[in-house]
Amino acid sequence: MRSIKNIFALFVVGHLSSSCQMYTQVEERARVVNNYEKAALKLAKENREFKAQISSLTYELESTRAQKNYLEMQLNKEKNNKREVASVSPVVPENDLVKYEVYRWSAEQLLAVGYKEFEIKNFEKSAQYFQTFIKYHGKGEALKDALLFQSGLAAYESGDHYDWASRDFAKLIESYPTSSYYKGAKLWWALAQLKMGNEKEFFNIAEEFRKKYRNTNEWEIIKSHYENILHKYKK
Repeated sequence: MRSIKNIFALFVVGHLSSSCQMYTQVEERARVVNNYEKAALKLAKENREFKAQISSLTYELESTRAQKNYLEMQLNKEKNNKREVASVSPVVPENDLVKYEVYRWSAEQLLAVGYKEFEIKNFEKSAQYFQTFIKYHGKGEALKDALLFQSGLAAYESGDHYDWASRDFAKLIESYPTSSYYKGAKLWWALAQLKMGNEKEFFNIAEEFRKKYRNTNEWEIIKSHYENILHKYKK
C-alpha cells in the first residue's frame, strides 16, 4: 500500500514538475515574442521617421534645384534678350506692388491676394493684383462677371485708377448683359466717368436710372450727383 502511495506521489511530483517546466517554457517564449514585437514596432517607427526625413530632404533639394534653374533662366534671358522685361512689365511701373516679373504669381495667387487686400481696404494693392491677373490670365472663362465687378470696385476705391474701373465695368456690361452685377456695373461705370470729368456720360446713365430704377439702392447712390449737374444737361 505504501509502495502504491509512493508511486502516486512520484507521479504527481513528476507531473507537476513537467507542468512547471512547460509553463516556464511558454512564459519564456511569450517573453521572447513580446521582445520581438517591441523591436519590430521600434524599427517600424524608426523606418517611418527615416522616410519622413528623406521626403523632407528630397523636397528641399528639389526646391533648391527649382530656384537655381529659375535664377539661371532669368540670367540667360537678361543676357540673350534685353527686351524680355517688357513682356512682364508691371501694371503700375512707378509703384509696382505686385512684382510679377520677380515672383511669377500663379492665377490663383493673384486672385487670393486681390480679394484679401480688398477685405482689409488696401484698395491700391488689391487693384494692382486684379489688373495683373486680367493682363496675364484674363482670357476666356477665367474672366467672369463677378471678377470684373470686384476688380472695378478695387480700382475705383483706390482713388487713382478710374480708367481701370471704367474699363472693367464696361467689359462686364458688354459681355454679361444678364448678370446680377449688370446694374451695379452701370452705376459704378457712371461714377467713374464723373470722376474722370465725363459728366455727359454720367448724366446719360443717371437719366436711365431715374427712369428705370427709381426704387433701387443704386438710384439712391447716384441721385445726389445727378441733381448737382442736372441744370447743365436737362433739356
